[in-house]
Amino acid sequence: MSSAKQDAIRDRIEAELDDPLRALGLDIEAVDITPAGKRRILRIAVDKDGGVTLDEVAEATREVNRVLDESDVMGEQPYTLEVTSRGVDRPLTLERHWRRNAGRLVKVTFDDGETETGRIIEAAAESVSLDIDGNRREVGYAEVKKALVQVEFNRQKSDDDGDEEGA
Repeated sequence: MSSAKQDAIRDRIEAELDDPLRALGLDIEAVDITPAGKRRILRIAVDKDGGVTLDEVAEATREVNRVLDESDVMGEQPYTLEVTSRGVDRPLTLERHWRRNAGRLVKVTFDDGETETGRIIEAAAESVSLDIDGNRREVGYAEVKKALVQVEFNRQKSDDDGDEEGA
C-alpha cells in the first residue's frame, strides 16, 4: 500500500474517531497501521490530562470497535486493533503533551542542535517553563526540534508532589 493511501486511511480513521473519543474525555495521540502478514495492526494511542486508566483504555477500545464496525474505513482486509496510552517514548509535540508531563524530566533538542535536560514547571500556549539546574528557562515551542520525557527510576518525591506519607 502506498504511503499516500496509508496516510489517507490514517487521517480518515482519526477523523471518524475524534468525536466519539472526545466524548469519553480522550484525545487521539497517534494512529499507526502496520502490515503483519495477511493482517494489519491498527494501533491507536489515547491520552487525557492526568493520564488514562486501564478501564478508560478498555472503554476506548469498545468505542473504537463500534465506530470501525459501522464504517468501511479499514476495508475488507483483516486487522488487529490495539488501543494504548500515549507512552513516554513519544515526543512532546503539542502544548497538551507538555502540560500533561508537568513535573517530569525532559530532554530537549533545539533547532540549533543544543540539548538541555530539565524539569517541566508549566506549559503555556506558546512556550514551556523548564527548571534546568535550578534555573528557570522559558522555551518557545517553535525553538524545539525534539523533546522526550526521561524515565526516572529513583526520583525523590518532594513534599508538594501530592503523595501523603503512609498512603
